[in-house]
Amino acid sequence: MSTITLPARCDRAAAEALLPEMIAALGSGVLKIDARECTQIGQVMLQLLVSARRTGDGAHIEASPTLQDTARQLGLEAELFDRISA
Repeated sequence: MSTITLPARCDRAAAEALLPEMIAALGSGVLKIDARECTQIGQVMLQLLVSARRTGDGAHIEASPTLQDTARQLGLEAELFDRISA
C-alpha cells in the first residue's frame, strides 16, 4: 500500500503538486492518504480526494479533525471515509 501525506494547507497548489504522485500510486493497489495534519482544505483537494476514492482499488483516508468537519458540513463523509463516525 502506497502512502501519500497531505500538507497542512491543502489548496489548489497542493492538489496540483500531488496529482502526479496520486495517479502513479493509484495504479498499484489501495492508496493510503495521510491527512492528519490538514488544517485547511479547498474544493480542488476535496475533488481530488473523492476521485482517489473512486479510482482503481480506491484510497483510505486518515483524516484530521478539520477534514472530518469539512466533509461532514458538505455531506462528503460517505464519499471520503470508510465509515462515518457518530
